[in-house]
Amino acid sequence: MIRYPQLTGRTVGVTAPSSGIPTELHHLLHEAEKTFNRHGFTLRFQPSSWTQSNAKSAPADVRASELTSLFQDETIDLIIPPWGGTLLIEILDRIAWDALPAKWMLGYSDVSLFLFVYTLKTGIASAHGTNLVDLRGEEWDETSSRWLDVVSAKEGETVIQRASEHYQKEWQHGNPTPHIYHLTETTEWKAMGGTEATGRLLGGCIDVLLHTIGTPYGDIATFQRERLNGEPILWYFENAEFDVPTLKRTLLQMKWAGWFDHTSGILFGRSEAQQPVQGYTAEDVYAELHDMLDVPVIYDIDCGHVPPQLTLVNGAHASIQVEDGKGTLIQTFKG
Repeated sequence: MIRYPQLTGRTVGVTAPSSGIPTELHHLLHEAEKTFNRHGFTLRFQPSSWTQSNAKSAPADVRASELTSLFQDETIDLIIPPWGGTLLIEILDRIAWDALPAKWMLGYSDVSLFLFVYTLKTGIASAHGTNLVDLRGEEWDETSSRWLDVVSAKEGETVIQRASEHYQKEWQHGNPTPHIYHLTETTEWKAMGGTEATGRLLGGCIDVLLHTIGTPYGDIATFQRERLNGEPILWYFENAEFDVPTLKRTLLQMKWAGWFDHTSGILFGRSEAQQPVQGYTAEDVYAELHDMLDVPVIYDIDCGHVPPQLTLVNGAHASIQVEDGKGTLIQTFKG
């Protein structure tokens, strides 16, 4: 059984369980606060949001304490970290998972590691989507802005999201558009082995989910048996830094660990990291994965480090369809 947080107010807790914002970039947080205020939200910042040293915002126990306090604070309606980072893994053994209530947390990249484990450990849904600083623009782009529709949905309701019209090829300094993103390239979702898949969404940044294999934080079999009643998992992955051979090695390890034993399909976000190595391409990996698992592989969807982003809910019942390069994702908040 999956439980879904209910958004009842407009107070956002901001903490940095991975990386915080260094002094020279504090203007990003100020800009985000102004934007959220215009949308009727109040931001409440924790100290780690404003600090960064030794590849993290603060010591692990401080980060864990701040995050736990926001979950347990009834005046905080949802949590959005400023951005990702590299060392969120340090706080996993400092979280009392059973003590966390149902509350929406939104993010991606390294933050997706917490979201993934939170859903596995508690059976509470979590939202993989844009981060705080990428919502600081004068306007929110049509795709990424759907995060609010998703976290506002009630249990039993359905949210439909569609592929973006355009995506951002490369990050640029400054604010090239009111949306923050510079959306210039035509979006094209692609598929092999089938253009439709249905299952329970689960996933995140493959770079960091890898490190939960064989640990108490990556027990997929128990989650599927006890929380999903054996329903198949519709996996989704974003790739921050893995080259093509590393991607293949990681997917094999996941398969050997039993993560794909009951799988209805696998979704991959766009990635700049997946450059060919000696002619070996990401598409080759996807084809090999389809041959191994005999399920649809849908790729270049709006997810991850090449924006804009859909909001994908870990634990939600979902159906995805691709036709002529366009795609539709239907998520239902089914228990």
